[in-house]
Order: sequence, then structure tokens, then C-alpha cells
Amino acid sequence: MSVSIDWYAFLQVFVAALVGATAIATFYALGLRLLVRSGRAPVVSPAEFTDAITVITEKELKRASKQAAKAAKKSPLTETQKSLALVGAYGCFALCAAAVIAGILLLVLGH
Repeated sequence: MSVSIDWYAFLQVFVAALVGATAIATFYALGLRLLVRSGRAPVVSPAEFTDAITVITEKELKRASKQAAKAAKKSPLTETQKSLALVGAYGCFALCAAAVIAGILLLVLGH
């Protein structure tokens, strides 16, 4: 019994995984950047985790929310530019979701 490796197929899978991971990370980062530029900085409420993770207090959350609102008011962008940035952010997040779904479909249906 001889084992044979199809190196071309291995290279195809490697390149597809590398391109997919890069695309998802890039679009997610760009989406977050556009979301902040639109004046909607994501502020996450505190959650209970293990001791290994630092959790912010309610006071720190209120301060972060206040700073995000203050930064949104100081934005040099017009309302139209903010709206376009928000649409672009949602578009980037949609591309991330589409890439993940395409990868799952490729695994499930492309065998």
C-alpha cells in the first residue's frame, strides 16, 4: 500500500485558507474603522469572566460611553459622510459574513 500526496491540491487549500482569513480580517477591521468614523463606536457592557480577564466596572462603562459620545460630536465629518461610513461599515460586515458562509458551503457542498 502506497500513500500519495497531491501537493497541488494541498497548495490550493493552503492559498484559499490564507486568502479567506486575510479577507475576513481585513473587512472586519475596515468595518470597525468605518463604524467608529460614523460616530457609532462599539461600547460593550461588562460581563462576568474568569479572573484571567479584566472586566470593566459600570463606572468605566459610563465613562467610555460618554467619551464615545463626545468623540462623535467632535467628528469633522458631515452627516452625509457619517451615513456613508455607516453604510460602508455594514457592507464590510456583510462581506465578512458572506466569506464565512461561502467557506462553510465550500466545505459542505464542495467535497
